[in-house]
Amino acid sequence: MSSPETNRFFVTEEEAGERLDKVLSKRYTEQSRTYFQYLITEKLVLVNGEPVRKRTALQTNDEVEVEFILSPELSLEPEDIPLDIVYEDEYLLAINKPAGLVVHPGAGNWSGTFANALLYHCKQVPDAGDQLRPGIVHRLDKDTSGLLLAAKTNMSQQALVELFSSRKIYKEYWAICLGNPGNGRIEAPIGRHPIHRKKMAVIESGRSASTIYETIAFNGKLSLVKLILETGRTHQIRVHMLHLGTPILGDETYGRKQMNQKYKINRQLLHAKHLELEHPITKKNLKLEASLPEDFSKITEQIH
Repeated sequence: MSSPETNRFFVTEEEAGERLDKVLSKRYTEQSRTYFQYLITEKLVLVNGEPVRKRTALQTNDEVEVEFILSPELSLEPEDIPLDIVYEDEYLLAINKPAGLVVHPGAGNWSGTFANALLYHCKQVPDAGDQLRPGIVHRLDKDTSGLLLAAKTNMSQQALVELFSSRKIYKEYWAICLGNPGNGRIEAPIGRHPIHRKKMAVIESGRSASTIYETIAFNGKLSLVKLILETGRTHQIRVHMLHLGTPILGDETYGRKQMNQKYKINRQLLHAKHLELEHPITKKNLKLEASLPEDFSKITEQIH
């Protein structure tokens, strides 16, 4: 399931002493101070874990957490964005998401998302818990390509949520990794990085996370790896592959900048290749496949 669109940051020395709403409007310039005052009033902005007033003066190293939602002045509009549809019936839709397509609106991406495209394509879809995610029951990172499911009715939305929550959906990814991880299963808890707050990391206090990995091919430098998600933590595959010492090629957050530049890849080569599930309404067994994008295929040809 999707988690709310939340950003965290630590207050710098330059920001210390300034009002909370002012700091937020400077950091997130695409939105007004009025918008952030609305979030603060709705207790969607926390300072050191607690809701505060908009006039609160910040201190150096205060941790600010912002949950972005649509305000009454904003709305999620349908947009005619082409979708590569893999499967569709009256209950659900599966697309092959291209790298670069954001799943739902959030900071810096208030339009041009899959949610906008879904509203246009389906005309009306269920509310998956908040205004930003109509029909959306799981997510892929912006630069991860591949299979993405969405519900078209309230009944199918609720059933899909249950399938994801109970881990009854087979989720297979392919990745291009630096080095060779071999074959195995990694169980390593994942949580927020203690220093770099926009990153996730393997930490003892994190949530349990399990990934099965199998190397399909290796050319001495790069490997094509099949990965099966047993849990669904934020950035799970990317963090687990880094933990194994074989980060994903192109990953600007967890990868190796020099190797990314060498191969001229500027997004993580991670692709949601295969989903298998019992249809939430018809109970038919669905096996969905998403073809590899061009940048991924070119590197794959060099490995085989």
